[in-house]
Amino acid sequence: MMDDIKRISAEEFAAMDKKNITVLDLREPDQVIVAPYPDAVNVPLSRIGQDLDNVPKDRPVYALCDVGTLSEQIVEVLQDRGYDATNVDGGFKAYFAVLRNSEPVHIDAKGLKCPGPIVKVGDTLRGLKNGERVFVEATEDAFKSDIAVWCDRTGNRLVSLDVKDGVIEALVEKAEQPAGARPSSGNGKTFVVFSGDLDKTIAAFIMANGAAAMGRKVTMFFTFWGLNILRRTEKVSVSKSFIEKAFGFMMPRGTKKLGLSRMNMCGAGAKMIRGIMKQKGVNSLEELIDGARSHGVRLVACQMSMDIMGIHKEELIDGVELGGVSTFLGSGEESDMSLFI
Repeated sequence: MMDDIKRISAEEFAAMDKKNITVLDLREPDQVIVAPYPDAVNVPLSRIGQDLDNVPKDRPVYALCDVGTLSEQIVEVLQDRGYDATNVDGGFKAYFAVLRNSEPVHIDAKGLKCPGPIVKVGDTLRGLKNGERVFVEATEDAFKSDIAVWCDRTGNRLVSLDVKDGVIEALVEKAEQPAGARPSSGNGKTFVVFSGDLDKTIAAFIMANGAAAMGRKVTMFFTFWGLNILRRTEKVSVSKSFIEKAFGFMMPRGTKKLGLSRMNMCGAGAKMIRGIMKQKGVNSLEELIDGARSHGVRLVACQMSMDIMGIHKEELIDGVELGGVSTFLGSGEESDMSLFI
């Protein structure tokens, strides 16, 4: 009887346009978590009796189980019920093996600055079929965070992410789900810290610590003058151009050098505020930063701004990530509140 069912090889399935078909995933949930197939209809064996009727009839159905044996039986059942059903021989093991062995499209994003690498990945994937892959090489540190967040938010699959000899290597598989289709949900909090003023910085970290204490996921994205907050107080020996040295000389280095947005009075105002905070039992800015880090607040420095202002990653305090626009937007989409400070 199995000889009468329609079948296709894993190689043929990998090469076909999957836009107008239904992929029926017959694996159990634990297998799907380990190796997901975006947009597939998942009907595990344990729920065949209840859920098989939920498979839509308006498009051809291609069924895959782990190795292609269970799917043969299900395809026969589907054909008896009037479906245009086809078995993918070898199942997901054979299909994933084909993808691993296929040559991905190479993207050389080395030297590009944010958002260049992400834009190049998106543009390239749009011209590929579902299941096809791109191999990206980038040298901007922020790309490591950006590509992970971008894949998570767009539904594309990040197969691997590695750093070799200073080059970030990412293997990305295109998914059917269009960019932006993932729902925006969650009660996280995102802060864009643009200002380098002491009073605004204190307010930002007080709110961040409060949100973290409520169990919220908090991301603080530091850009332009806000980057000075993350600079080490001690001088770090790094190679800089004349302009970068000039910027560094004119900007405050670390939290101890931050001034007030008003009534700074050549630094006297900042010292007065710190003194009053101590008298009132309010944690210092440095204690607030340490508390935020210990409670899992994510500190992200905008690498594009760092490049413009001549700040190197070696000059930043411990625990700071480098990120770009995708990192910020991904955090914002998972938050119910975003503040620009």
